[in-house]
Amino acid sequence: MQSNNKTVYSILFIIGTCHLLNDTLQAVVPAMFPILENSLGLTFTQIGLIAFTLNMVASVMQPFVGMYTDKRPMPYALPIGLGSSMFGMFGLALAPNFWAILASVLFIGLGSAVFHPEGSRVAYFAAGSRRGLAQSIYQVGGNSGQALAPVITALILVPLGQFGAIWFTFIAGLAVLFLIYIAKWYATQIDHSPVNVKARNGSGERDKRLSKAIKRALIVLVFIVFARSWYKNVISNFYAFYAIDRYGVTIAESQGYTFIFLLSGAVGTFLGGPFADHFGKRNVIIFSLLAAAPLALVMPFAGPVMAIFLLALLGVIIMSSFSVTVVYAQELIPGKIGTMSGLIVGLGFGMGAIGSVAVGSLIDFIGLTPTMMAAAFLPLLGLLTFLLPSDKNVREWYGG
Repeated sequence: MQSNNKTVYSILFIIGTCHLLNDTLQAVVPAMFPILENSLGLTFTQIGLIAFTLNMVASVMQPFVGMYTDKRPMPYALPIGLGSSMFGMFGLALAPNFWAILASVLFIGLGSAVFHPEGSRVAYFAAGSRRGLAQSIYQVGGNSGQALAPVITALILVPLGQFGAIWFTFIAGLAVLFLIYIAKWYATQIDHSPVNVKARNGSGERDKRLSKAIKRALIVLVFIVFARSWYKNVISNFYAFYAIDRYGVTIAESQGYTFIFLLSGAVGTFLGGPFADHFGKRNVIIFSLLAAAPLALVMPFAGPVMAIFLLALLGVIIMSSFSVTVVYAQELIPGKIGTMSGLIVGLGFGMGAIGSVAVGSLIDFIGLTPTMMAAAFLPLLGLLTFLLPSDKNVREWYGG
């Protein structure tokens, strides 16, 4: 058993790598949309249903997986989950029609839903006293995997077509091997973990006033995740179209804007954890949204070169709170590590899926430029962060 204060970096780097591999598998699905449109003659409605299925299954299931494993820890759920994704990738490479694609995506979504809350729990166990840094190492893997979508499209799927997805079954297999090792370590942590002692002791001794304060804080966190997820998806899904329309760039060149934002977002995800360990989680969450707000407001009026710098800054700043909100929620209810991880990360996926549909409809209704201008106000919802209890107050609630 590791010391409670010792950070187990080897485990963190392995689980972070597995997160990168898992989210790379997810990134393959939207990267394949142009390929599938050509090879199977899919309509945009069918493509939308595929994206919705992937995001909703991967998001809605996460809190339920977390709640179940909080009560009955299942270390080997991690390799089993990636096994489901591996099966889904194999089906995706060979699928002859829309329904086969949809079934394959369902398996990929289920694998992701199992992986995320359990992977976050492993990061929590391996964190020692550096929970912000640990969660950042874990989460930056996922953000890096998502950022690989434009590269995957250009290097693998364009030359190889739909069958090119078969190569990603090997990536999934590699992740399964890593996760078998992780599961063995994870199993040694469960019985003696102070987190599980808290979970078994329950929370019946909390008074009603404390319970109301926790509920209020969770509601605020939901709005923060909403603002960040919607704005992130506006940029990652629609800014390429804006760049084509406003700057006259090619489709390939427009992908560069998206890649810059996603890559800098991965950097921000990593930096946010160590900053939170030093300056406090609530302070980093406040900075993440409020510092991004003026940049977001200027963004629709920037030229093609200035936009690159603004996107890079925005990605770093707005995503710096991604891992931090997970740790904040975990410490808000310390006996529910999986549930809180599944809620915050799953909510991000779900909000993103709903946001993509809503923003797409708004673009059809009022146009691309007015929608980008309206979306620029989303980070201002970060003002709600001032309603969150401070890190010190949260520690005092649990005698810390």
